[in-house]
Formats: sequence, structure tokens, C-alpha cells
Amino acid sequence: MIAPYFILYIAFGLFPVLFSLGISFTSWDGIGNAAFVGLENYKRVFVQDEFFYKSLWNTAILLGISAPIQIILGLLTAVFLKDFFRRMKNGLQLINFLPYITTPVAIGIIFQLMFDWKSGVVNAVLELLHMDSVYWLGNAWASRAVVIIMIVWKNYGYMMIMFLSGLAAIPDELYEAAKIDGAKWWSRFTRITIPMLRPIFVFVIITSVINGFKLFDEPQLLFSSASQPIGGPDRAVMTVVMRYYESAFRSFEFGYGSALAYCLFMVIAAITLLLFCGIRGRKEK
Repeated sequence: MIAPYFILYIAFGLFPVLFSLGISFTSWDGIGNAAFVGLENYKRVFVQDEFFYKSLWNTAILLGISAPIQIILGLLTAVFLKDFFRRMKNGLQLINFLPYITTPVAIGIIFQLMFDWKSGVVNAVLELLHMDSVYWLGNAWASRAVVIIMIVWKNYGYMMIMFLSGLAAIPDELYEAAKIDGAKWWSRFTRITIPMLRPIFVFVIITSVINGFKLFDEPQLLFSSASQPIGGPDRAVMTVVMRYYESAFRSFEFGYGSALAYCLFMVIAAITLLLFCGIRGRKEK
């Protein structure tokens, strides 16, 4: 009865992982024979590939700005829906969550149209305000800003759902007792809500870091048809996964691309371990 699951898992889960690990030690274009090169691909990643560090830096910038914003927005939206918009909670909750389940291709097209230099809605609004138009998809930092806005808009609804689930587990008696003692809304928020949501904070921070380092869809779709090289202007939004995609599926260096993928795995594992150690250390204090 459980054999079909294991057969599918081995065929489409375990085997690809082990196969990619094996070819990461080879030089292979996907057609000819694979030549064993040992650790040369990994050496090339850390020593010779300047784009790997650039992509790592770009990923850190996008993650470092977007993750706190979407977590804060998700938390505030969840708290406001629970405390001030109870009658419209379900409808507003659905509206805020819709971007998260929207097709990434549709999101990429929408943001391309919105931030187009000549006919975009954003530049039209800037002109109405007597401000200069911005070449959003042709400037390094402007393109990063567009990607950050896209990530936050798409993901903060998921954060909202996570925080709403945590808020539902907090007993109402705690808030009622605080009200009786004269505690204002801000005091109840900082003294009850934030401490009680600690497990949710740990979860969303860890998942945000992991998903942030796996970022690919948003920048790839945004610049897929904008007459830009992969990663946008000056490769300003080229993430590690985009660098892997370029090496493996554009340059057909499957061995080197696999090495990039496992280097990304090591980076994610190291950062996640540091976060766990930091959170555990604070908890013990």
C-alpha cells in the first residue's frame, strides 16, 4: 500500500538529489560524457566566479529589506483585523491573501506594465504630481525597489495568515484582565501579543530567510521580456538561483550549475543554524 509513495519519492525526489550531487563533481554539458573534475566546480564557485558573490549580495539586499517589511505588515494587518475589523475580517483577509495565490507569471506581467518607463501607471502618477519619471526597469536600485515591492505585496498576506493563527491561540482572558487593570491597546500589544506570538515569529523568520535565498520567480519574470540581461540592469537583481539557472540552462554547464545549487544549500543551512542558535540563546536568557 505504501509502495507507490516510495517509488514516486525515489524516482522524483531522492534520485534527482543524488544525481545532481554526483554531476556537481563533473564537467558535463548534458549531451556528451561527463568528465570527473573533483572539487574544481566548488573551487570555481568560491574563488573564480565573481557573479556568485554578486548574486549572493543581491539576494541578501532583497531579503534584508523585504523580509522585515512583510513580517511587520503581516503582523499589523492581522492585529487590526482581529481588533478593529471583526465584521469585515473574512472579506479583508481574502483580499490580502489573494496576491499570495496569484500566478507568478500574471504578477510579473502586471508589474512590468505598472513600472513601464513610457506607459506605466506609476510614472503617470509621478507626472501628475509634477515629478520626474523614473526608468524603473533600467536602473539598478530602482529595479531592486520594484522587486522588493513585488515580494512584499505577494507574501505579506501569507504572513498575515500565520499571525492570525497565532492570535487565535491567545486566550481572550489575558486581554480582558489587562483591560480591567487599565492597560491601553499599545500596552496589550507589546506586553501580551508580541510575547505570545514568539513561536510564530520564529517560524516566519526562518521560512522568510529560506524562501528569500530561493528567490527566482519575481526578478526572472519581471525582466524576462524587458530587453535586459538576466538579473536586470548591471545584474542588480540577479539572485543565487538565477545565477544557477544561467549556468545550467543557458550555458549548459550542468556540473557547475549543480555545484552552485549545493553551495546555496550550504549557505541556507549555515544561516538557518545561526538563526536557531541565536533564538535558542535568547530563549535561555
